[in-house]
Amino acid sequence: MTNILEKIVAKKQEEIASRRSLIPVEVLEAAVAEAPPVRDFFAALAAPGPIKLIAEVKKASPSKGIIRENFDPVAIAREYEAAGATCLSILTDEPFFQGKLEYLAQIRQAVNIPLLRKDFILDTYQLLEARMAGADAVLLIAECLDDCNLRKLHNEAIELGLTPLVEFYDPENLDRVLAAGATLIGVNNRDLRTFVTDLGHTIRMRDKVPLDAVFVGESGIYTRDDVLRLQEAGVDAMLVGESLMRQPDITTAVKTLLGTLS
Repeated sequence: MTNILEKIVAKKQEEIASRRSLIPVEVLEAAVAEAPPVRDFFAALAAPGPIKLIAEVKKASPSKGIIRENFDPVAIAREYEAAGATCLSILTDEPFFQGKLEYLAQIRQAVNIPLLRKDFILDTYQLLEARMAGADAVLLIAECLDDCNLRKLHNEAIELGLTPLVEFYDPENLDRVLAAGATLIGVNNRDLRTFVTDLGHTIRMRDKVPLDAVFVGESGIYTRDDVLRLQEAGVDAMLVGESLMRQPDITTAVKTLLGTLS
């Protein structure tokens, strides 16, 4: 039986082939040469202080459907930045998450904090797209990539000036992530094959991830207590989307998570 992740990857491979036929890679390479300078995604998360927030601009998901009906990506991004987010994650997958690469390009013009292209990156072509659109970082998912492609895409991202956030779910994939050279490492609390979520997954993995890496907990973060659990466990940053997107007042939601609401 095909799981959700396998369906997404199969669809993504079709999408990459289609986009490549519309815009040749040489056109992207030329556009990248004119792209704006990257912002330092890694340094922003590695800075001293409390746990950092990567706030996600996300309209929908395969498991929950539409998360935010009143979806204005640029307005949301501006509100996140003003409320204290350190970085932003922009969902660009269209078939399953109703995202668009154009959202990232629009947000780049509207905010000053670093941006992550959140997608299922399988090919160098997508790295070029990300850099052209103004991304400062890209997500690489260990469960989607074999050893060769994980290392290849990690290195190519760095060559383009992008920060690779390398994510894993299965504990046995950590060795592969480290072998690829990752220094910004995320643990997804959501199993992308079943979409079951467990916040404790990040906490259990904390001792296994080297302390000289910047460590990010992703998904299933809803309350200030959740944030404090991660912070006390030594997690450096958190990626939060759904719980913020569901709130009518994003500013209050962000400040509540960060403990800065006065």
